[in-house]
Amino acid sequence: MVATAITHWRKTRRLTFLLIMFWILVTFGLTWFARSINEIVILGFPLGFYMAAQGALVLYLLIIWWYNRQMRKLDAEFGIEVDED
Repeated sequence: MVATAITHWRKTRRLTFLLIMFWILVTFGLTWFARSINEIVILGFPLGFYMAAQGALVLYLLIIWWYNRQMRKLDAEFGIEVDED
């Protein structure tokens, strides 16, 4: 039981760390490369504007969705029940 809990926690931390690193990459990567990203124009707007206004938010939602999906799989793998009221 203890080994299972340790393995579950290790996998949970790894998933969380990877998704935080992706979040940092998106957040700071867009800022760091803003000038070169703005050279691309979509529908009359620079890509940096589009990514700041909508694109990053969509990516953040995808990160949350992916985390939820992977955690449900991980919990099912280790037999952890989640109460859904």
